[in-house]
Amino acid sequence: MTTPDITFYTAVTPNAIKVSIVLEELEIPYKVRELSFKDEEQKQPWFLKINPNAKVPAITDHSRGNFHVFESGAIMIYLCEHYDPEGKLLPKDPDLRSQVIQWVMFQMGGLGPMQGQAIHFNRLCSVLNSALEGKEYLVGNKFTLADAISFPWVRAHAFSGIESIDEFPNLKAWVARISARPAVQKGLNVPVPDKLQELMDNPEILDEFIKHVRSIFKWNSTDEK
Repeated sequence: MTTPDITFYTAVTPNAIKVSIVLEELEIPYKVRELSFKDEEQKQPWFLKINPNAKVPAITDHSRGNFHVFESGAIMIYLCEHYDPEGKLLPKDPDLRSQVIQWVMFQMGGLGPMQGQAIHFNRLCSVLNSALEGKEYLVGNKFTLADAISFPWVRAHAFSGIESIDEFPNLKAWVARISARPAVQKGLNVPVPDKLQELMDNPEILDEFIKHVRSIFKWNSTDEK
């Protein structure tokens, strides 16, 4: 296996956190390049060569001819295909692999708590809650990409207007279980120390923060994946 040499282009978003979690879970060495949305770095010519869609996350794999990958789900699958020889996060078994990819598509196709999507997000949480009945993780009862890709969004449920996920006990336990993983904790603190829990414990501060973030990202139902 090629020794990885990866630059990770990121910012504080759930989609970028998905990738940092995978990098940490697979113990892949990487360099962090935080982009400034305030300065619109994602729209600068140098970055558009990496991601023509002008969004984070993205990576450049210098160990494989400066190969660029954008779209969070595509990055996660790429990292597993090249740097997960044991199939920890993307199983080698065809059926388990298919199940993981199905959940990856589930998240990419709809699970993202944006403004005005609370009802939709609530339904998707219900789907996950049902799928987790009697299980610790979504596929094969072990942590895989299926879990890594949805966890950051579910954890940030307050951004959808859903203050609590207490009505989804399986999902709530799943969030706590994943949060306790050492590699996940490391991933949550890239590119800056994680402050989500502090924000969620202070509704007024959270509300102001959400307004601030939306003013920067101009989030809508088609934004950043």
